[in-house]
Amino acid sequence: MKQKMLDPNHPMFRRAWVRWVTTLAPLGWGVFEFSLGNPFWGILFGAAGAYAGYVLILRKPE
Repeated sequence: MKQKMLDPNHPMFRRAWVRWVTTLAPLGWGVFEFSLGNPFWGILFGAAGAYAGYVLILRKPE
């Protein structure tokens, strides 16, 4: 069985607010890192937040 990096069908992600926090927290941290002048970490956390948003919000759980 192939293990997913972020499983949207996990019981933890049933509530919408958990999905939104999982998406917005890394995006916010990425903005914070950019404001400190750390583009590497800003891009890294921004990509993690974008991936979480795509998996948990845009693509609905199966």
